Amino acid sequence: MTTTPVATGTAERQQPTELRTGKPARARRTRGAARAPWMLLAPFLALFVLTFILPIIVAIGSSFTSVRRSGLFGEEGVTSEFAWFDNYALALADGNFIASIGRMLLFGVVQVPIMIVLATVLALMLESASARWPGFFRAAYFLPYGVPGVIATILWSFLYVPGLSPLFDVAALVGLEPDFLGAGSVLWSIANIVVWSYTGYNMLIIVAQLKSIPVELYEAARVDGASTWRVVRSIQLPLIRPALVLTTVFSIIGTLQLFAEAQVLMKVAPAIDSQYTPNLSAYTTAFAYNDYNVAAAQAVLIAVVAFALSFIFLKLTNRKSA
Repeated sequence: MTTTPVATGTAERQQPTELRTGKPARARRTRGAARAPWMLLAPFLALFVLTFILPIIVAIGSSFTSVRRSGLFGEEGVTSEFAWFDNYALALADGNFIASIGRMLLFGVVQVPIMIVLATVLALMLESASARWPGFFRAAYFLPYGVPGVIATILWSFLYVPGLSPLFDVAALVGLEPDFLGAGSVLWSIANIVVWSYTGYNMLIIVAQLKSIPVELYEAARVDGASTWRVVRSIQLPLIRPALVLTTVFSIIGTLQLFAEAQVLMKVAPAIDSQYTPNLSAYTTAFAYNDYNVAAAQAVLIAVVAFALSFIFLKLTNRKSA
């Protein structure tokens, strides 16, 4: 009996691709699937690095750099050198900058609780069973947030300036002479604009948290005969605590970032100077005094203060909930 040999090349061609290459197709598909999310995220990550991470790195680098110009206008050359903490020392030695931070801390202590309480009350009222047209009122309360800060400040400035505002005519009828732009009141006039602009935004965050509460909890409370206030105190307020913490942290950070309102009102309020808020102080240092390195140090200090305050608040709230 004769056995016909099979050609080696033909046998290799008949073998599956996985066996010939030694790299299973399943492994290649797995690697391709693992790379796909990164390929989709690549445009966003590139923009994020270029517009967020890179400016932060450049600002920190500038805050540790000193630029020296030779000649009256720098025509003889410009040299840069590592300045260690000299720029931070100059920033902290600026009394106006330190005063602006203290002013914003006072602003936050008063304005942030008022805004969060008002946003919480509005959210609870809109989500109550007896609320009528909640969609309309949610949109109405949120509408001021859609107005740019500069436009909102201009609108409110018409109500703060004597001779333009009808509020002064109404106040005169009862013998009052308000001064919304005076040294002792202009800070709270700015606070009023901020509350008007951002209460609706914070309210929507709290409303979203309220909508995530299971309906079964309300039904159980209704069966037990709980009053509306008891439902608010025992069910709603404890369960919306994460939203309250989030909105408070956002508000703390936003307080130190206050800029547009003070800059616009500076034209009509003599009590507001070019360093009234920390951001306005850094802006003035950079573009009025052309000291970009000290301005970068001020910006870093503002970020550090905002981070420290947010961290302390989160630690305190976590300790109370433990």
